[in-house]
Amino acid sequence: MLNEEVLVLNQNYEPLTFCRARRALVLLYLGKAELVESYNGKVVRSVKNWLPLPSVLRLNRFIKVTRREIPLTKRNILRRDNHQCQYCGKKTGPMTTDHIIPKGKGGTDSWENLVCACVECNTKKGNKPYTSVGLKLLRKPKKPSYLQFILSSRDKIPEEWRPYLFVDSQ
Repeated sequence: MLNEEVLVLNQNYEPLTFCRARRALVLLYLGKAELVESYNGKVVRSVKNWLPLPSVLRLNRFIKVTRREIPLTKRNILRRDNHQCQYCGKKTGPMTTDHIIPKGKGGTDSWENLVCACVECNTKKGNKPYTSVGLKLLRKPKKPSYLQFILSSRDKIPEEWRPYLFVDSQ
């Protein structure tokens, strides 16, 4: 139970990071954070006290955060696109990264120019613009935010976190 993940918010309710419930309880006990949401029905007991198991904490002091950059790697491009070909939608088989505007035609290595592609679509496209070979992009690629990128690796986002992450209910 102490290994449950807890969302940590800055003083202005901006999502900062995640921590384990054990660390969250220490922050609460030391008065460095306040409880915003708890996991329903779960409590942590000691000999004399009990506390609801935290789900969302808000820090009492504002923490200035320098935004972390996500490295531009093949692995991260595939992760951003959920291992789905951005041309045909296929999710099985080996995946590669493809330059929307080929490097030979002035394309760059950037979040906005790289997409996940299956081997068949990448071979079909070759060194040509995707529109000239009859391919369409499923969605326009963009640089992911750090927090959303981290959240994409989670199987399920706890219901208590959704209002603070601006995530629609599933």
